[in-house]
Amino acid sequence: MQTRDARAVAKLQALVRIPTVSRRDPDLVDTGAFDDLLAELGRQFPLLHERLELTRIHTHGLLFHWRGRSAERPVVLMAHLDVVPVDEDAPWQHPPFGADLVDGQVWGRGTLDDKGSLVAICEAVETLLEREVTPAQDVWLSFGCDEEVMGQAAPQAVAELVRRGVRPWFVLDEGGAIAHEAFPGVAAPVGVIGVTEKGVTSLELRVDGRGGHASTPARMGPTARLARAVVRLDRSPMAASIPEPTLELFRRLAPHAPLALRPLLANAARIRPVLTRALVAAGPETAALTRTTVAVTTLSGSPALNVIASTARAGVNIRIMVGDTVAGVIEHVRRAIDDDRVHVEVVEQYEPSPVSPRDDAFALLERAIGEVFADAVPAPYVMMAATDSRYFTAICERVYRFAPFRMTRAQRESIHSYDEHLGVDDLLDGVRWYRTLLESLPR
Repeated sequence: MQTRDARAVAKLQALVRIPTVSRRDPDLVDTGAFDDLLAELGRQFPLLHERLELTRIHTHGLLFHWRGRSAERPVVLMAHLDVVPVDEDAPWQHPPFGADLVDGQVWGRGTLDDKGSLVAICEAVETLLEREVTPAQDVWLSFGCDEEVMGQAAPQAVAELVRRGVRPWFVLDEGGAIAHEAFPGVAAPVGVIGVTEKGVTSLELRVDGRGGHASTPARMGPTARLARAVVRLDRSPMAASIPEPTLELFRRLAPHAPLALRPLLANAARIRPVLTRALVAAGPETAALTRTTVAVTTLSGSPALNVIASTARAGVNIRIMVGDTVAGVIEHVRRAIDDDRVHVEVVEQYEPSPVSPRDDAFALLERAIGEVFADAVPAPYVMMAATDSRYFTAICERVYRFAPFRMTRAQRESIHSYDEHLGVDDLLDGVRWYRTLLESLPR
């Protein structure tokens, strides 16, 4: 491995080893870890910190300004510093914050989500600064510190750009990837660029009751009533459909699909109902492309085995498809449960993001994908997860979501789960991709 390549890998390892875990309760956040991460960033990327203007955002967010030859069409590149907690009972092959380098892979929480992108962006900028490169347009680097809990850093970064009068030409955050094994029968990897993302709504279902001793249970106590509500909700999926970005994705995949599937994908718009049913039947990853998803994620009840719960709760996480609304989804939940004794409380709510255009900015991302990942098929898609970039739609109509790393299905499944890892070669390709993008900004 060349010295510069080894340097990039070591930087990722150094940052992954710092457990910058986000918590919804700020009092539970280890602020010392975030302090350590910011200090480490300064050590690993000295030119970036010396030559770019830095504004601190919220508690530990960062907003760098790299002045270009023009400020007419500024660009914002995004990543986040925080990670989700680690399930201590999950069967990690390597310590989640060890950043072990094994078989050409860096293992650890945050390698994919999202310290890999953080390092790739910073290393691309650092190497361009070493070469005394000045970008054609102003470049802003927005690194949030509480993305995983939908915190305040990103909204405050947007407010700072508004204060400075900055209207980005385009914004690029994490999201899609060079996805391998993404679609049945399609061998080519797909460079999926999120042109929109689903909305997010979190609900709490709560049932109250008398509780009591477990030896004298009453019929339909809080736990049983809550369980019935959960089952009813699980049996009442939202209506499925295929939005326009997904139709375009299928049209681009058609030439790479098996012969039997090509007419199906090429004519997706005309046979939308048939294709929708096929995607729903193909499994959860493809089914999520077609509808608003509802997942029961947390459960709580009695504090002891011999005590009947006086209150039972369930957390529900909903990812809202483009075309659906928060109000419509909440009404669907209430109808599906059909029980006034199950209280439905809205914890957070975000509508789906606007669909970004596929114009010259999108084409710039496509060309960069073609240059670094020649075997990949660039395509738009609807991102199922939520990112900090949704806040930037208030000041920019071109908001895209793409992480320039090859990812297998197993890697995509490891995000927010266990055995998260990023290949060394894939990290280096990511650095090259950001560098290519920055050097390709139009004058």
